[in-house]
Amino acid sequence: MSIWQDKQGRTHVGIMVEGQRIHRIMPEGTTAGDAKLAQAELRAALVKNPKQVRIPGDMPMMAALTLYEAHAKHLRSEVSSMHHARRLSPWAKRYKASQASEFAQHFTRDTRAVYAAGTINRSLAIAKKSLSLAWEQGLTVENYGLRIKSLPLNNARHTVLTLEQVKTLSDHASQQVRAAMWISLFTGCRRGEVLSLQPDDIGADSITIRATNTKTLRTRVIPIVAPLRPWLSAVPITINFEGLKSGFNRARIAANMPDVNFHDLRRSCGTMMIQAGVDLYVVSRILGHSTVTVTQAHYAHLQVDTLRAGLDKTFK
Repeated sequence: MSIWQDKQGRTHVGIMVEGQRIHRIMPEGTTAGDAKLAQAELRAALVKNPKQVRIPGDMPMMAALTLYEAHAKHLRSEVSSMHHARRLSPWAKRYKASQASEFAQHFTRDTRAVYAAGTINRSLAIAKKSLSLAWEQGLTVENYGLRIKSLPLNNARHTVLTLEQVKTLSDHASQQVRAAMWISLFTGCRRGEVLSLQPDDIGADSITIRATNTKTLRTRVIPIVAPLRPWLSAVPITINFEGLKSGFNRARIAANMPDVNFHDLRRSCGTMMIQAGVDLYVVSRILGHSTVTVTQAHYAHLQVDTLRAGLDKTFK
């Protein structure tokens, strides 16, 4: 076994077991400790299975994302996950696995003006998982995903739209995006749930949201209110996840409402129900929360306002 550096300053690791020799060049910036670790892993792999040994290396980021594609096929949110993974491709093509930090910084820098921090973090999480899979499969000398840092989130954001504001957004949207917006507002459905709706899901007086299309994997039935009926003729929505996202983005910019996102329609539905005095259990059932406690956590600030109004009315 040996570790050495060549004239270009590159670190080499060599190992021989039972007449089989493996040599590899380590990534730039490799420390002596990294080289020794790689050497030990190579030796252990050869002793365990010399015919099928996989030599750790500095694989391209795109190769790591390919591993994630196979992994995503077993996820309930496969379509959404693959959208986030493909978003990384233009940047992933330029970097190796060992450059995970630089890759993440480049991607974040270029996309912060376009996507919310939560959306960027979702993509970064997929990059981290991809590199973790590479590490677990013995394709890299370390888990480079640990070098990727997420953006801080401001979870205190509460944007609630009025009917007039939704109409303003709607007036700047295409017909398909407009229909998706109003369906979300009048049902509290998530974007993916709206896009998954089919004509067979629409009954005489209610809509069925299939379990396979929900976040909680539970089927729920939502009554059809009068303002919703005209928009149900647009089902199924023929644009995809990214098409709806980009269409909504164009509408909010044209309407001079850049801080609004599609999920605010669902949040506004819940807020309007609570402000109208609807019981939390009913709100939870319509929105499809896993428990009433989740609903209470999301709308606790509104409950305080309602309680205050009750006390003011009682003791004025």
